[in-house]
Amino acid sequence: MKKHTLILLTFLAISGIMARANAQQTLDQNKLYQGAVAKEQIYKVIYQMDNASPEIIKKTIRNINNLLKDPRLKGKLQVELVAFSGGTDAYRKGSEYEAAIKGLISQGVIVAQCLNTLEERKIDKSELYDFLAYVPTGNGELVIRANDGWTIIKP
Repeated sequence: MKKHTLILLTFLAISGIMARANAQQTLDQNKLYQGAVAKEQIYKVIYQMDNASPEIIKKTIRNINNLLKDPRLKGKLQVELVAFSGGTDAYRKGSEYEAAIKGLISQGVIVAQCLNTLEERKIDKSELYDFLAYVPTGNGELVIRANDGWTIIKP
């Protein structure tokens, strides 16, 4: 019985030493890792904004701005922001987001609004900023973009 115990203890000790060595190797690798390499010529992404929550709207705009600042993706991005449902509130004249949305457009972001939402909610285009693009449906835009290879992000 003692022989088996000794073998088991030896195995456990070796396993512990190996686990610590592997953990140290992983820590060292993490220190060297600088993220994925952008190997493609173009990266296409569409952000889905369908929530009226100010926190979600601000997060969406912040996420897009952060993406546009990523040095790995400079000059390689096509970005669209499509609003529907509650997200339409961000595009209403007088909203606190006008400057931020114009800032996205100035960086080449397509900023689009779903016409279906306007019809369903009885919102006239005159109630929204005049610098918006329009799509027939937000979901249709997402489906088409996805099938064209675009990444969909819903913050």
